[in-house]
Amino acid sequence: MLLAIIAILGGIIAAASLIVSKKPNAQELIDKIIPYQGWIGVVLTFYGVWGILHYLLNLGSLGVAWIIGFAICVLQFVVGFLLAYGLISKYLLEKNETAKEKGQELRMKLIKYQVPAGVILIILGVLSILLRFM
Repeated sequence: MLLAIIAILGGIIAAASLIVSKKPNAQELIDKIIPYQGWIGVVLTFYGVWGILHYLLNLGSLGVAWIIGFAICVLQFVVGFLLAYGLISKYLLEKNETAKEKGQELRMKLIKYQVPAGVILIILGVLSILLRFM
């Protein structure tokens, strides 16, 4: 459940520009979450990596819930990396110029997927919560 809630929050931040363009009154809520963007991104990145490993080690339980969970983890990693890139760059990549350049290259390749990944992450997070109650 926590995984799904974090996924939804990350998805909202990632898709903030689309959400605000469709619903301008959502700007106030998004403004409250944005200051925590980097840290939510770090949490999403770690949950994404942990989840990907977890689901790959549990291939025997392949099913609808497994597929949704795995998709959430992959998207959490991508969205988390994009949201946390500022913090990652500042604290981890600052001293290594090559790593900083490679990180920026990866970010530039993934940035065009941020809004669609955020929307899908919101949908999968909600779907995950609904599946828990079924």
